[in-house]
Amino acid sequence: MSNDLEGKTVIITGAAGSIGSGIARELTKYNVKNLILLDQAESPLYDLQQELKIDNLDFHIQFRIGDIRNKETINKLFNEFNPQIIFHAAAYKHVPLMEENPYEAINTNVFGTQNVIDAAEYNKVEKVICLSTDKAAYPINAMGSSKALMEKVMVAASRNSDSTVICGTRYGNVMASRGSVIPLFASQIERGLPLTITNPKMTRFMMTLDEAVSL
Repeated sequence: MSNDLEGKTVIITGAAGSIGSGIARELTKYNVKNLILLDQAESPLYDLQQELKIDNLDFHIQFRIGDIRNKETINKLFNEFNPQIIFHAAAYKHVPLMEENPYEAINTNVFGTQNVIDAAEYNKVEKVICLSTDKAAYPINAMGSSKALMEKVMVAASRNSDSTVICGTRYGNVMASRGSVIPLFASQIERGLPLTITNPKMTRFMMTLDEAVSL
């Protein structure tokens, strides 16, 4: 990890999310040259900024508000910082909400990813690591389908790219993340409510946030 990251400029998209912020905290342990944290959500990014300041971990860190769906924003960011490594964590991930807003799932998870990969290839970034989900394996909903399409974008780009390594990993249900079912279950138990099981035949693969970040 040190060899891969030392002296590098790294961008994390979706940096204010559970996994994005977890990766950000982990990268403060390494001697990166610059760490750029990008998210469209102002308040969570502000909270992360204050947390890292309190812990004196905000050296060489830039906090940027921006949307991966905006191609101009992404291109300007990449041109400004000339990154070597991208952790692409920005995505919509809540299954029920994306079922009601499928266009937004596609717009962010597919076209947003394409914007990031296009900018990375144009700027000859060394490596792009895309974060996906087990729901992309056999998609049965809008969110899973959008992430499956995202993986196809990623794989096609990886086969055609001359200089940029484009790869990805799938996560199961990351406990304590904003998209996890565990906080919902915990809240229902605390309130004495029944647990809302979407489907009794569903299999959930659980992992801790630390495991997800190390992966």
